[in-house]
Amino acid sequence: MSAQDTLTERYGAPSPGRRRLVLLASVVVAAVFLGWLAWAVYEHARPQVTSELESFSVDDDHHVTAVVVVQLRDSDVDASCTLRAYAEDHTTVGELTFSPDLAEGRRQTETVRTDRRATSVENVGCTASGQDRPR
Repeated sequence: MSAQDTLTERYGAPSPGRRRLVLLASVVVAAVFLGWLAWAVYEHARPQVTSELESFSVDDDHHVTAVVVVQLRDSDVDASCTLRAYAEDHTTVGELTFSPDLAEGRRQTETVRTDRRATSVENVGCTASGQDRPR
């Protein structure tokens, strides 16, 4: 007598329909999860607005000019972009939040007022309705 025969005598034979039901339920759960995952990847790969700092120049002790390239997925997206200026000791000396003007094109030239001389500018990013993470 084998171990399998002993288990069958002790607990009874497994139901053949139960194995199919568990397999079918597992396939359905996996398909739903993979569909949700594909949707999430697709939506997050196409943000409403993206931005990139192209260049900046320090005009004087109290002004920095930055050129930001902003791309909107749709022309009716209401976006808000933020630039930050830093001093040599890495403290924030200026910040500007602006709405991109499509009439100017993709390149937005913005002037940030600073408390003292800035040495660098950071593009924090742009946000839009439904997109809380700056990009």
